[in-house]
Amino acid sequence: MNLLDTVLRCVATLVVFLTFPLVIGQTEHKVMAHMQGRLGPMYAGGFHGWAQLVADGVKFAQKEDIVPAGADRRIFQLAPAVSLLPYLFVLLAIPIGPDGFVGQAIDAGLFFVLAVMGVGVIGKLMAGWASANKFSLLGGLRTAAQLMSYELPMVLAAASVAMAAGTLSLPGIVDAWQWYWLPWQLIGAFVFFTAGLAELQRPPFDMPVADSEIIFGAYTEYTGLRFALFLLSEYVGILVVAGLTTVLFLGGWHGPLPDQLGWLWTILKTFALSFVVIWLRVTYPRLREDQLMRFAWTVLIPLALVQLALTGIIKVAIS
Repeated sequence: MNLLDTVLRCVATLVVFLTFPLVIGQTEHKVMAHMQGRLGPMYAGGFHGWAQLVADGVKFAQKEDIVPAGADRRIFQLAPAVSLLPYLFVLLAIPIGPDGFVGQAIDAGLFFVLAVMGVGVIGKLMAGWASANKFSLLGGLRTAAQLMSYELPMVLAAASVAMAAGTLSLPGIVDAWQWYWLPWQLIGAFVFFTAGLAELQRPPFDMPVADSEIIFGAYTEYTGLRFALFLLSEYVGILVVAGLTTVLFLGGWHGPLPDQLGWLWTILKTFALSFVVIWLRVTYPRLREDQLMRFAWTVLIPLALVQLALTGIIKVAIS
């Protein structure tokens, strides 16, 4: 890999990082407007409210940037970047197509992406702690509890598919994928995708930002572009979770399209899963904190262990 190739891969990843989450955000506006009969997002700019995303960007840019007097200023200002940037590094490791169509192939890519995604959640903890606000602190504590609860089933589900493929490399997992993995790894896919939504604090797992109880959780004191960075990190997180689910459990670029168009098949699967994320937001009510914790420890973790045991049995039987 020469310098030019490295620069092109980095630029391509950066373009995806800056554009795809905005497409998901715009799609969420429109899907929610249709599903819930919201008229506002359908009028901005004329046809189908095409300018709604532009209006939101202008609104955030014009808002005053305020740092509370009692806040830990440096940590408060650093938190949005810590929440957002790790997802950029994760995107570098997610393969889009065959024959090296990936920002950077990593031998232990699965470990890398899971570890770096955990760093992104730390940004939200930093925001809650540094804001000098009791509601923000409560949101940060709920974020910490949710992270610890849902990280374990997510890792166990990912370990199951890594065991099936016999490698920790993400391109290697896609290369090893077979069509019969769909029913075989179905439980693991459900656990991984659900735990990913919980780590992103997406509804119905949005108790850390419960507006009816703690205003807006760890983000309560944030305004302007810093608040916009937290929202952007949520949409990048949706892209990352959907992309990883596609690569690990849905075969990535495998499909009816030729290998040369495998990247298109990967993108279609990713955006289909992103639509499911939006659909869940407008369908299910928010879980209570005790329900949220109970679901992780009494449902997802046992299911992940069952999937891990099933994978071990089938691998032994095959060998």
